[in-house]
Amino acid sequence: MANTKRKPIFYWLLFTGTVIIVFLLGMLASSITNRRAEKEYVYKPMVELKQGEPRNAEWGKNFPREYQSYIQTLDTTYRSKYNGNAVIDMLEVDPRMVVLWAGYAFSKDYKQGRGHYYAIEDITNTLRTGAPSAGNPSPQPNTCWSCKSPDVTRLLGKMTPAEFYNGSWDTKGAEIVNPIGCADCHDTKTMNLTITRPALIEAFERQGKDITKATHQEMRSLVCAQCHVEYYFDKKKIEGTAYLTFPWDKGFSAEDIEEYYDSYGFTDWTHSLSKAPMLKAQHPEYETYMMGIHGQRGVACADCHMPYKSEGGQKFTDHHIQSPLNNIANSCQVCHREDEGTLLANVYERQDKIIENRDKLEELLVRAHVEAKKAWDLGATEAEMKAILSDIRKSQWRWDFAAASHGASFHAPLEIGRVISNGITYAQEARIKLSRVLASKGFNQEVPYPDITTKAKAQQYIGLDMAKMNADKEVFRKTTLVDWMNKAKERESKY
Repeated sequence: MANTKRKPIFYWLLFTGTVIIVFLLGMLASSITNRRAEKEYVYKPMVELKQGEPRNAEWGKNFPREYQSYIQTLDTTYRSKYNGNAVIDMLEVDPRMVVLWAGYAFSKDYKQGRGHYYAIEDITNTLRTGAPSAGNPSPQPNTCWSCKSPDVTRLLGKMTPAEFYNGSWDTKGAEIVNPIGCADCHDTKTMNLTITRPALIEAFERQGKDITKATHQEMRSLVCAQCHVEYYFDKKKIEGTAYLTFPWDKGFSAEDIEEYYDSYGFTDWTHSLSKAPMLKAQHPEYETYMMGIHGQRGVACADCHMPYKSEGGQKFTDHHIQSPLNNIANSCQVCHREDEGTLLANVYERQDKIIENRDKLEELLVRAHVEAKKAWDLGATEAEMKAILSDIRKSQWRWDFAAASHGASFHAPLEIGRVISNGITYAQEARIKLSRVLASKGFNQEVPYPDITTKAKAQQYIGLDMAKMNADKEVFRKTTLVDWMNKAKERESKY
């Protein structure tokens, strides 16, 4: 008779299999329960929000999960290989920028942007906004507040865009105290994503587009495009008013925007060394995102920077807006199956290669500005310098378009590599032409490269009195800022 006695290992396998099946069934039951809870959840507001309510904490009473994640933008501990949300003095990291922006406010102060919670604090503390309380007229218009606070939405509900933009930035300072938050992107009554900044609506209208037809997925990028874009202050639209305008009429590329500016005869400033008519890129993140593979395939800004998460059976958007590199599991790995180390290495590889060429372009531009100054000193004429200054303008615009667009080497590495390569070509063309002008003046030597190994040395080289600027700003912090906050508290106590 055949031996039918089963070996012990069979029973162990049977037991293990049963445990696994029970575990998987439990996971399935938990998932079904959570989905039912989500379906049955009914939003019940704790407080009635006024239209355009600027105080983020008030919104937090109705949306505690979103608010608790939002206030994590206070965290400044994360730093990636190149950026992150830590405080980084970019002029100290790269003093060449001081020379590239000679004659412009960015040569005084340029720091890595922190989280949205710091928007008001950072704009009031930067040296770029001047110190009006110290007896100096503010160099910046009220338009500079446009992307810093939901108080802007509140004020735009009471006045026209032109009325808001009019005047120097300190005249509305006491009105704008709440940092970037809920009312910047959400309708107070419906909670739907909404466009609150006129400049984006107007840019769409000039292109013959109706922004109200945008899908929800498109809106998850367009609310970001209200601010994370290239812009300029159109002073011709309404005389005496710095009217916020997006230069998209001809397209999103560096060349398209440059063509728009050239046709308009627009210049941000004249370089104090080379006398070139310069363009300053702001932060064309939406433009570069649109030219990259993620934008082309419909991945929204929020998919990576504000991924969905679940808590207590409720699915919601994580409002801890941050670099996806600090949240790879919930951002990148939702679509990409590679391990975290591989994905991180992929990003850094692209950044390394872009920055290698960008650094070279910076060096060439510094040399071009310095050599142009030498040509002027030797008596060069405007006719001799015209083509040279045009090349310098074109070259630096391409450098700035790449450098100012945070994340561009990830968003659109192929496009940014192309833009930088063209910038190198223009810089070399400018220097070849400069060598001919210098030779015609009897100068056949190399123009010495300045000692700009630190921010302080670079600022001294272009003639900035940083001690006075810092002293004036300190007086401003101790007087005007305190007054603004007191007025804001008095106003909010009446809400």
